Amino acid sequence: MTENQLNTFHFQFITHQTDKYDYLQSAQMALQGGCKWIQLRMKNALLEEVEHVAWQVKKLCEDYQAVFLIDDHVELCKKLDADGVHLGKEDMSPRQARAILGEKFILGSTCNSFEDIVFQSNLPIDYIGLGPFRFTETKKKLAPVLGLEGYANTIDNYRKTEIDIPIVAIGGITKEDILPILQTGIQGVALSGAILQADNPIEETKKIVEELKRYDG
Repeated sequence: MTENQLNTFHFQFITHQTDKYDYLQSAQMALQGGCKWIQLRMKNALLEEVEHVAWQVKKLCEDYQAVFLIDDHVELCKKLDADGVHLGKEDMSPRQARAILGEKFILGSTCNSFEDIVFQSNLPIDYIGLGPFRFTETKKKLAPVLGLEGYANTIDNYRKTEIDIPIVAIGGITKEDILPILQTGIQGVALSGAILQADNPIEETKKIVEELKRYDG
């Protein structure tokens, strides 16, 4: 990742479709609120549908100078020249993805435990999505939740190693969870429902951005 990308790593928005908003609208609102990392996640959607939405989200991310990641679809990431791809544990292996994409693309990977982090630290990844923090309806096959204690224990073990891969917390995180999570040593948070379920998703995103700025300051 570039230095500028690392500077905005602390807040990633993962798209989700609700009764009120579609995937494109969800990405647009997060961008309007100031989020600089967007992950297009459309599990179980047809590839043609994902590509149709991805082109539009890419344009939005370019307009807002934001990082654009695609969940799972490595070949599509390369075709669109997105910034990178995020891989779940049941998706393509990071080694295979890196062989397809080359070095310029960001490659994120999901971990559910400290043991996962140790294993994946030997793979060609740029960041880790660690979770879930709590139960979330956006994941069909949910690993055991970690909670604050799980994050604190994981980071305590992490610091005893020479591993130096940025970690973003994922899974059921609300605005109120952000600062306690960051205080464990986690570098960033990924949000979805916490924004889309707000009365005003754009304003909610702005509040989160400001809260993170205060924390960084």
